[in-house]
Amino acid sequence: MTLRPEQLAALVAIVDEGSFEAAAHHLSVTPSAVSQRIRALESQVGQVLLLRTTPSRVTEAGAAVLRTARQQQLLERELRAELSAAGGTGTAPLPVAVNADSLATWFVRVLAECASWPDVSLRLHVEDQGHSATLLRTGAVLGAVTSEPVAVQGCSVEPLGTMRYVPVAAPELAERWTRGRTVDWAGMPVVRFNAKDDLQQRVLTARGVTASPPTHVVPSSEGFLAAVRAGLGWGAVPEEQLGDDVGRGRLVRLPGRDRIDVPLHWQRWRLRSERIDRVTAAVRSAATTLHP
Repeated sequence: MTLRPEQLAALVAIVDEGSFEAAAHHLSVTPSAVSQRIRALESQVGQVLLLRTTPSRVTEAGAAVLRTARQQQLLERELRAELSAAGGTGTAPLPVAVNADSLATWFVRVLAECASWPDVSLRLHVEDQGHSATLLRTGAVLGAVTSEPVAVQGCSVEPLGTMRYVPVAAPELAERWTRGRTVDWAGMPVVRFNAKDDLQQRVLTARGVTASPPTHVVPSSEGFLAAVRAGLGWGAVPEEQLGDDVGRGRLVRLPGRDRIDVPLHWQRWRLRSERIDRVTAAVRSAATTLHP
């Protein structure tokens, strides 16, 4: 099977731009030319690769071809960068997925390492650690910090360590909802990061709470911590992000021995790529501060 570069480029453009028309504009060709390339590619593969929806989406077979197309683009960019190394002008995008809490804590050390790489343009996708596998399957990213220990097809996986969360609250909020030696978990307001964030619910479930307390949504790691500090509600905060908040009395740990450990893994394309190897080494080094 020989996959023609212009057909693969059309597939990538449609997924990235969202439609055949936008892809045609991106590639500076007509929509008819884009449609012909996709029909030819699907005929070559023998399967439907794209769902003609708005926006266009790949099928399962399409995701596999899309991943291959993106990998081919990466290798071509690395080759161009290597050939132009003498002039120092070659750069290649490095798309990586990371969860917001990691980005706000230990992953900052990866950014510091990438800052010294003149041949790389980092493209971060901020995604929940339990939902980044889709980005790997479609080839949108070449590596991801994920809680998924099973490697996505075409990827390798290695454990990084455990991110520990502890339930905390502003002292005034905790005092207001204290009932004897515990707190009114069913009534005390809670802060969630987004709809995918189940960390607070794990604490409530462990305590047998079935009612839904007042819930505030703050979809920013730094904003989440600021909201908890302000007394908007309690929340499960990364231990590393707390700093000296508990020691200085800005926050208090809520009664009990609750802690939530989230194992993190690094998944990357199984592809011989100097840039992927380099970012993998940076992630591995930065993650040494995580709990074993």
